[in-house]
Amino acid sequence: MTRKYLKKAAKTATTDATDVRATVQNILSDIEAGGDAAAMRYAEKFDGYEGNILLTEEEIAAACEAVPQKLKDDIAFAHDNVRRFAEVQKSTMQNVELEVVPGFTLGQKTIPCQAVGCYVPGGRYSHIASAIMTVTTAKVAGCKHIVACSPPRAGEGIAPAIVFAANLCGADRILAMGGVQGVAAMTFGLFGLPRADILVGPGNQFVAEAKRILFGRVGIDMVAGPTDSLVLADSSADPFIVATDLVSQAEHGYNSPVWLVTSDEALAEKVMQIVPDLIADLPETNRLSAEAAWRDYAEVIVCADREEMAATSDEYAPEHLTVQAEDLPWWLERLQCYGSLFLGEETTVSFGDKASGTNHVLPTSQSAKYTGGLSVHKYMKIVTWQQATRDGSKPVAGATARISRLEGMEGHARSADVRLKKYFPDEEFELEL
Repeated sequence: MTRKYLKKAAKTATTDATDVRATVQNILSDIEAGGDAAAMRYAEKFDGYEGNILLTEEEIAAACEAVPQKLKDDIAFAHDNVRRFAEVQKSTMQNVELEVVPGFTLGQKTIPCQAVGCYVPGGRYSHIASAIMTVTTAKVAGCKHIVACSPPRAGEGIAPAIVFAANLCGADRILAMGGVQGVAAMTFGLFGLPRADILVGPGNQFVAEAKRILFGRVGIDMVAGPTDSLVLADSSADPFIVATDLVSQAEHGYNSPVWLVTSDEALAEKVMQIVPDLIADLPETNRLSAEAAWRDYAEVIVCADREEMAATSDEYAPEHLTVQAEDLPWWLERLQCYGSLFLGEETTVSFGDKASGTNHVLPTSQSAKYTGGLSVHKYMKIVTWQQATRDGSKPVAGATARISRLEGMEGHARSADVRLKKYFPDEEFELEL
């Protein structure tokens, strides 16, 4: 390809990745051995929190009372959109049956996980939307017990809006504990909670590593790295809107890559002129994150045409992919690798992050090449079953016996033989090749 880099990243999302595995493993082992008391020690150490770990109904009510009505209305609006979209997603998963031969029926059945642990970040930013995204989808899936876990702030506890959102969306318990200790509490079933079947939700590198280590003992949605976003823009795009969208995602963190891929070099130059001023106008915490992300991780790429733009995007496989270009149906059909797609200037990643209804827990670090994001499907197990009449089992048993013997698995073959002998005692079968 003839890509031209007007800005090339000095680093990648993994350049500064700290080796936290040993630290996280030690904490997990300590908590598994020490139980509730060990988890509470880490909560006091890392969260500076000595309050109630499992919120009572009275504490939840008090937190909800502290949330302004307009914010409650906005959270309810977002919850309703996420819920309705999740319900449509669930409707695509059907129990099915197929008679493969006369008298031999196979089936598929969908069963929700029973116990879910939803991690809701609450450190630098209070991720109200993460409570909506994770708890709502679990509730729609039909999960029986949902725990929302969020780090408390010293002397304050969990942000009231997070408590309100988690409660509104259907959390059965709310756990005031963050980081590795929160993940461990849900996984090991501490504080009287059921052991989680699956852990979902975004978190920092320690939370991500804890989920990675525990995967297998418990299901996870995905192992998430720093959030990343790519904008595809042609000459029809508004450079100010493009720049604003890039900056809005760069504020996530110092190592959150943002990429602009365009076929219009003049637009690219204009965007690069606008971005620094937009970053400078942000509040300090946001500004520092966006400055570092733009300086070290951002790229601006000029391509020959839209096909090369699409191929570049698929190679990067962004978590968030925005298209501000003509002929949106072409892009929807052509693009293959992304976590969530935002078509046209009239939508933006921020809409999906907060309120439009699609889920914002999405694959990062090119994992969009092989998986999608969090959805109601992640909480559902697709299992199979089969049932046969005696006549229906006859051809399957014969094939099973012959294939098993060719493989050298005589025990398997005999489990088919005995049925043929019992059900059809007067018949002879060729059970060896």
